[in-house]
Amino acid sequence: MIAALLLLVAGAAALGQQQETSDDRPTKLPEAPAPADETATTMFPHSETSRYYIAGQANIILQADGPFHSPYEGTNSFIGRGEYKTSLLGTLYLGAQLRRDPKMETDAIFNLESAGGRGLSEALGLAGFTNLDVVRNPNLGSVPYMARAQLHETIGFTDKLIESPRTPFSLATQVPERRLQFFVGKMSLPDYLDINSIGSDSHLQFMNWTVDNNGAWDYAADTRGYTYAAVAEYDDKVWSARYALALMPTVANGINLDWNLRRASGQNWEFELRKPLLGRLLPPERQGVIRILSYVNHAHMGLYRVANEAYLSGEDPTPEITKHETYGEVKYGFGLNFEQELTNYMRVFGRFGWNEGQHESFAYTEDDQTFEFGGDYSGRAWSRPNDKVGVTFVTNAIKKDHQAYLGFGGLGFLLGDGKLNYAREDILESYYNLHAWRGVYYALDLQYINHPGYNQDRGPVLVESVRMHVDF
Repeated sequence: MIAALLLLVAGAAALGQQQETSDDRPTKLPEAPAPADETATTMFPHSETSRYYIAGQANIILQADGPFHSPYEGTNSFIGRGEYKTSLLGTLYLGAQLRRDPKMETDAIFNLESAGGRGLSEALGLAGFTNLDVVRNPNLGSVPYMARAQLHETIGFTDKLIESPRTPFSLATQVPERRLQFFVGKMSLPDYLDINSIGSDSHLQFMNWTVDNNGAWDYAADTRGYTYAAVAEYDDKVWSARYALALMPTVANGINLDWNLRRASGQNWEFELRKPLLGRLLPPERQGVIRILSYVNHAHMGLYRVANEAYLSGEDPTPEITKHETYGEVKYGFGLNFEQELTNYMRVFGRFGWNEGQHESFAYTEDDQTFEFGGDYSGRAWSRPNDKVGVTFVTNAIKKDHQAYLGFGGLGFLLGDGKLNYAREDILESYYNLHAWRGVYYALDLQYINHPGYNQDRGPVLVESVRMHVDF
C-alpha cells in the first residue's frame, strides 16, 4: 500500500506540473527551484500560481534499542531485552482554491495517508514515545485512510497584503495583514495549535512525542491523531488568537469519535505574540514568538482516585479506571511555547505544559507536566543550507493519584509496569538531518531516556534511529 501511494503521489505531482498554466503555517513542503538545481527541497517543482496543489511525502524510520536494566516488566512496559522496528508513513496532499480573491479566499483540502510498520514495544511503556509516526493501535494496518478533509475560508479586514508561504493547509501566497480564518472538517489539532518551527516536525526535526508536541496537552484526537473540528483564527500584524472545538474519542485512545458535543468535546484557546523575547539584548531583526495555550476536555472519563479507592476497598482486584468512568467529567490544562532566533544560524525553543492530572490520560499521552528546552543550528554555517542539527531535553511527570494507580498495578492506555518506583521521565534527544538530493533527506537521531514510564527501577535506555524522508 505504501509503494502504491507513493507512486500515485509522484505521478500526480508530475501531471499537475504539466497541466499548469500562467494564471493558474511554516510549510513542510517548500517551493522548489528548477529540477537542475541540486539544492531543491522537493522532488518536483511546485507552482505558486496554480489553482491546484498536489504534493506528497514519505517517511521511513528504523529504530533500535539494546538491552537495559529491567528487574521486572508489566503488560504495558517498554521491553527491556532490546529490539528494532520500522515505521512507514506516506501522505498525499491535495488542494484547490475554490475562490481566489485574497480578501475572500476559499480552499478545499484533502489528504490521503497510509501508516504502516510498528513502534518499539508496540508504542507502550513511555510517556515520551520515540516515534511520532507510530499509530498506537498497529492492528489498524496500513490500508490508506482519509487523514484530512476540510474547507479553509479567509476573510480580510484590510487592503494591505503580505506574503504567505503556500502550505498543504493554506494555498494563498498573499493574504490580508488583518484577517479571520476558519478551518472546518477532519484535521489534526497540532496542525494549527502549539506549532513551533524548531520542534514540531517529526519528519525533518525531532521524533519524540513530548518534544514535537506539548505532552501535557491531551488534545482531542482518535488513535491516529485526527478528529473533526472547527478552528477560528484571527491574525494581526504581530499577534494571533485561535479557538478550536473538536470531537473527543469515545474511549481512551480509541478510533471512534463521540459526535454528541453536549456530552463530549475538546475546547482549545491559543494566543500568539510575534516579537523578540529578549528585548534590547538582541537586534530587532532576531525573530521571536511566544504562544500561550489552554484547553478543556469533556468526555466519558474516570478519576484515578476513585479507581485507587475501589482497589484498596477490595472492590477491584487491581485498579481499573475504565470501570469507573462517567459522562460529564472535565479535564483541563495549560501550555507555554516559545522560540527565539539568537544568531544567523542558531535558534532556541521551549515548552511548559501542565494539566490537573486527576482524570485519566485520554487522547494523547500519559503526561501531566512537562518542561522542554532545546535548539537547532543551521547547516548554512558550513555551506549546507538545508542541513540541520538539533538537541533538546524534556522532562515529564504525573500527579500523585496517577503515580499510585500505576504503583498498585493499574494500566493506562500506554503505561503499566505492574508496580512503580516513581521518578520523572527524562529524555535527551539529538539529530542531524542531511539534505541528500532535491527532496531526499536522511537523519541520524539519538534518544537517551532515563526512568522510562516514570520508573527509576528501569532503564536508562538509548534509542537509535535512522530516518529517510522524501518530499515530492
